[in-house]
Amino acid sequence: MLGIGIDIGSTATKVAAVDERGTVVDSWMHPTGFSSVEAANVARVHLEEAGLLTQEHSVVATGYGRNAVSYANKVVTEITCHGKGAACLFGPDGAVIDVGGQDTKVIWLSDGVVKKFLMNDKCAAGTGRFLEIMADRLAASQLELTDLARVGKPTTISSMCTVFAESEVISLVGRGEPRENIARGVIDSVVGRVAAMASGTKGMPVYLTGGLCANELIIERLSSALDTTVKTCSEARYAGAIGAARIAAGVA
Repeated sequence: MLGIGIDIGSTATKVAAVDERGTVVDSWMHPTGFSSVEAANVARVHLEEAGLLTQEHSVVATGYGRNAVSYANKVVTEITCHGKGAACLFGPDGAVIDVGGQDTKVIWLSDGVVKKFLMNDKCAAGTGRFLEIMADRLAASQLELTDLARVGKPTTISSMCTVFAESEVISLVGRGEPRENIARGVIDSVVGRVAAMASGTKGMPVYLTGGLCANELIIERLSSALDTTVKTCSEARYAGAIGAARIAAGVA
C-alpha cells in the first residue's frame, strides 16, 4: 500500500507518495493559486493520471489548505508532518526551520519526535510573502532580488511590520538608494527575523525546508547568523508532503 501526502501551502501545493518502506516513489508540485479547493482538485487529477489514487492507498492532507482535500482519509497539522518529513530527510535530531509563504516555523526534533515549536503566523515579515512584496516593489523577481543582494551594501530595514517595511523601502527608493543595497537590506531583514526565532538552536543541527531552501544566499546568511552550517537538500521543499505520506503509509 502506498501512502500519499498532500501539503497545500499558501503558495505551492506539494504531493508525495511513499511505499511501505517509506521510500519516495513520486513527488510533484504546482502553484496553489487563489483556491485551496481547486489546488486539491488539481492534485487529485495528477494522482489519478499517475495511477496512485486507489482505494488501497491512504491519503493524508496537511498545510494551510488541508481541510480542502475532500478525498483525504485524514488531516494532520503541518508541524507534525514537517517534523516527520524532516526526520526522514535529515535525521531524527535537530531543529527544522520552515519558511513558508505565510508563516515561518521552527521545530525542535528529538528521536524523530517534535518536542516543541515556534510559529510566526501573525505577520508576513520573515516569510516568503515578505520577499515577494519587496521584490515587486523593486520591480524584480525573487531570483533577481537575490542576485542584487549579493553585490549590495548593508542597508537597514528596521520595521517589524511588512506594511511599514514596505514604506521604508519606498523611502529608500525615493532618496536614490541603489536597488542592490535595498535588496541586501530585504534579505538581511528576513534572515534576521528567522534567526531570532531560531536563537534556541545553538549547538544543534539545523535544517531548512520550505520555499527558500533552494536560495543559496539565504542559506549562507542564515548559517552565518546562527553560527552553524544550515543544511538542506533537493527534497526539502517536500518535507511536509513526505511526512504526511509516511503517516498515511504507517511508516515510523
